[in-house]
Parts: sequence; C-alpha cells; structure tokens
Amino acid sequence: MDLFSDKDEISPSFDIPEDIDSSCEWDENLGVFYIHVPNGDFIFSEEFFSKKISDRSLEYFQENDSLDWKSTRWREVEDESLNKLNFLNVEWKHDKIRMYGKMIPLPRLTSWYGDSGNNYTYSGINSEPNPWNKGLVYIKNEVERVAKTTFNSVLLNWYRDGEDYLSWHADDEKELGLNPVIASVNFGETRDFVLRRNDDPSKKIVIPLKHGTLLIMRGETQHFWQHSVPKRKKVKGSRINLTFRSIHAENA
Repeated sequence: MDLFSDKDEISPSFDIPEDIDSSCEWDENLGVFYIHVPNGDFIFSEEFFSKKISDRSLEYFQENDSLDWKSTRWREVEDESLNKLNFLNVEWKHDKIRMYGKMIPLPRLTSWYGDSGNNYTYSGINSEPNPWNKGLVYIKNEVERVAKTTFNSVLLNWYRDGEDYLSWHADDEKELGLNPVIASVNFGETRDFVLRRNDDPSKKIVIPLKHGTLLIMRGETQHFWQHSVPKRKKVKGSRINLTFRSIHAENA
C-alpha cells in the first residue's frame, strides 16, 4: 500500500482564478511547477534559492563602502549622494524617462549586465551592459539549469520600498526575439507580480514573489499577457529583482 496515497496533491502557493483555464504539473527532480494558461507558460518555484543564499544575495546587491545596507532608508538617499556611493558589486543607477514633456525618475533603481555588445532599450532608455560578476554568474547558472536555455544578459531592478513599482508592460522588444524566455529571480521583500490578458484585462493572475522565488515566463506569454509590480505601501524594505533574458543583436 502506498503510504502517501492520501497526501494532498502538491500545488503552487497562489491561486489562478476559475475563469482562466489552467493546468499545473510538479517536477520533483527540479522542484518546480510547470503552469499552463491560455497563450502562456510559466515555471515557478517559491523557494528556488535557500534562505542562506537569498540572504547573502540581498546583501551582495546592496553592499557599499559608506552606508549600512540593512538600516539605510534608501528612498531618502538623494540621487547625488547615491551616485557618489561605491557599491561593491553592482553599478546601480536612477534613470529618468520623458513623460508629458518632463524628465521623471523611474520608480526604482536599475542596472544592466551581460555579454559585451548586448545593449538593451526599454522606456526610451538605452543601456550598455556591465560585465558579468561572480554573483550574477552563479545565479544565472542555477536558473539556466531549470530554464533549459542560455541567457546573455540580466536587468536588475531595485525596489527600495513599496512605493517603487513597475507599470503594465510586456517584454516584447524586438531584440528579445519572437517568444522570449524571461526568468525572474527575487530577493528581499515579497511583492505581488500581476499578469493580465491583453484582450480581457479583467482576467488577472496575482503571484506573490518571495525571498528566493523563481518565475520563468516563456512561449507566447509576452504576446498575450502584460505584467506589473504594483505599489504596496505597507512594504517598507527592499526587493531586488533580476530578470534574465537573451538579447539577439541581429534583431535590434
């Protein structure tokens, strides 16, 4: 007799609304879920990275030679002071975009790393890649093991607190190719990652991305779904998000 025959079926830690057709498969060897929705495919692992690795990663991405990364209220650090900080592992910047005739700072800090020549343009911002470092290469290798693809670049987003956010969009820039694989890794505070159908925005999926969570979007997802990270005013701490991707220079 199977001792585990009465065990509840393993399922993800979030719910997909009943009005969205979906299926889910658990991969015991990799410790991930394969989730399928109309015109969308995801790989999800809530605790892909251990707490030890996640804690060290959060520190690694904020380490600098002047301010205590744990206690600093990063939103209160002005851009002028931020630019003078020597971050030990990441070249953070606070870009601005033009809106309504004015230059408005992005509601987050960013950094772009990757193979030489893999420039990336989003929101009118052209970024030249910083060279890979050991920490990013380690995380990239672990993610590639599950994604079954090779990434040549990564966009880092630093949400300083719940006031920082990401507006609705799709990762559909032409240099990413037809059906890009986008792997999102999260360290720090839990933030909701929200997806909505292009043809029916009322159909939404909310996925809490936690400390050490991995979410991979693939297939037709970027053509039929948009995603965002909305404000969460109760969140007081930092969240570092890494989105690995492959740039195809010939498509730029």
